[in-house]
Amino acid sequence: MTKGNKVLSRLGLATRAGKLISGEEVVLKAIRSGEAKLVLLAGDASDNTTKKITDKCKSYGVPLLVGFTRFELGSAVGKPERVLFAVTDRGFADMLSVGWGHHSEVENIE
Repeated sequence: MTKGNKVLSRLGLATRAGKLISGEEVVLKAIRSGEAKLVLLAGDASDNTTKKITDKCKSYGVPLLVGFTRFELGSAVGKPERVLFAVTDRGFADMLSVGWGHHSEVENIE
């Protein structure tokens, strides 16, 4: 199993455990409330979404990881395309950080 497949498998595990939320408004709310321990963004997200989420994560000190495509992320959680997730559990956040494709410049901000 490649590193990418392991990460996507872990993403599915976090979904089944109920520790992953998706959708722009819900994720933004989780960032603002401090519920989000890690934010995951598809590498092919729009420029507008990327800027908005990057700025919000920087402002609130939430780590952001960018990578994989919207199709890979959606497939990992058993849904159609997904661009954005927030991980609400520190253990899953740490587990998903290991081996993630491309790390953004705001990674590890606490």
